[in-house]
Amino acid sequence: MDAERMAQRAAAADIPLDPGLFMRTLIRELADVLGDVVGIEQASGFISIVGRNMGQDIDQSYRRALNVPTLSREQVAAALVDLKRRIGGDFFIIEQSDDKIVLGNRACPFKDKVIGQKAMCMMTSNIFGSIAADNLGYAKVHLVETIAEGRPQCRVAVYLRISEEADAAEGREYFCTAAESP
Repeated sequence: MDAERMAQRAAAADIPLDPGLFMRTLIRELADVLGDVVGIEQASGFISIVGRNMGQDIDQSYRRALNVPTLSREQVAAALVDLKRRIGGDFFIIEQSDDKIVLGNRACPFKDKVIGQKAMCMMTSNIFGSIAADNLGYAKVHLVETIAEGRPQCRVAVYLRISEEADAAEGREYFCTAAESP
């Protein structure tokens, strides 16, 4: 069989592979390998660094697009929902106040590749935390429930002020990294 016919047969084969599936699988495999090599805590730490860097870049994109030096609480909430929509999530605002933003999610951008991989949720925590903190001064992100844990939906609380409620919640704290705090 000549190379051209082989290429045609390969192209016509029913292989469930597309760019999105490839990237989700790649990230899942990286998280698995990191977890196996350095442990789940360290893997979460590495993923956190990536999420933090991505959060800062995404934050700058929203600030430029909206032509503002910092995002308001309402703009932060809208940006969190929008960015997840753009990457295949289905986040929505459950509650919003000066003290916190609570979001729900019906679809993970990582789809089924996130099941059993709570370390991958550190991407959400760090992106949300860095955007909120860099605009509002402080954030604590509590992953109340996640699809990664086998739940049907995610629920994420982003605390915007240090308070008894925020202190009682599990999660990671984030502080403004900009030269000038909001």
